[in-house]
Amino acid sequence: MAKKKFYVVWQGRQTGIFTDWPSTEAAVSGVAGAKYKGYASEAEAQAALKMGYQKALSAKPAGKAKAAAKPSSAALPDTDWVIYADGACDPNPGQAGTGLSLYQNGQVTELWYGLYQPMGTNNTAELNGLLAALKLAQRGVEQGASVTVLCDSQYAINCVSRWADSWKAQGWTRKGDPIKNLELIQQAYALWQTLKGRITLAHVPGHAGIEGNELADRMSVYAVEQKETALVRYPEPLDLATVLAMRAG
Repeated sequence: MAKKKFYVVWQGRQTGIFTDWPSTEAAVSGVAGAKYKGYASEAEAQAALKMGYQKALSAKPAGKAKAAAKPSSAALPDTDWVIYADGACDPNPGQAGTGLSLYQNGQVTELWYGLYQPMGTNNTAELNGLLAALKLAQRGVEQGASVTVLCDSQYAINCVSRWADSWKAQGWTRKGDPIKNLELIQQAYALWQTLKGRITLAHVPGHAGIEGNELADRMSVYAVEQKETALVRYPEPLDLATVLAMRAG
């Protein structure tokens, strides 16, 4: 039997502590900028709720003050598939790439990298990542899986799940002004329209020691290093320690 988890929701339709994933999902699904995290005990969840989102992310686990911080997958949402998307660009604008990590039933099963742009931006890299993640999520839905997509770019999430409705109503303009990265936004938005209500899309903090996000980050940098324009699956067997030791974005 799986161990019980306690989910803290700091920002969502409802906030507080939830003791099951379906209730948590209902509180955060489709909410732009939703902030939540899972904990192994009620005491940890209570403490995290009181200290607030940002402090909770940087807080060290009790009794481990001297231990070196390592990326953790402990806060994985309780869905069949969890997909992390990330983008890298250095400098900005400059060479850009995208990375994905896929968890199936709590285990990393696939890493993806590519969509290299010789002259991209942070935002185009993140939008490419979100679009690729939605395509992967579509595969999961077609296989009957429950899916969560996590992205550390509020901009990308807001473009697709919050702002695009208004932009579309205005003829794909923003109060008469052109919208940057419109082609990518339209592609991701069209796919989101077929998936919303069927998957969870939420924000995840970047560079906060969350394993899935860190893996996607390494893949996005690797995409730039390899100058890979296609989206390519990273070869197996997956040595996560080696991947995490790669250059970070």
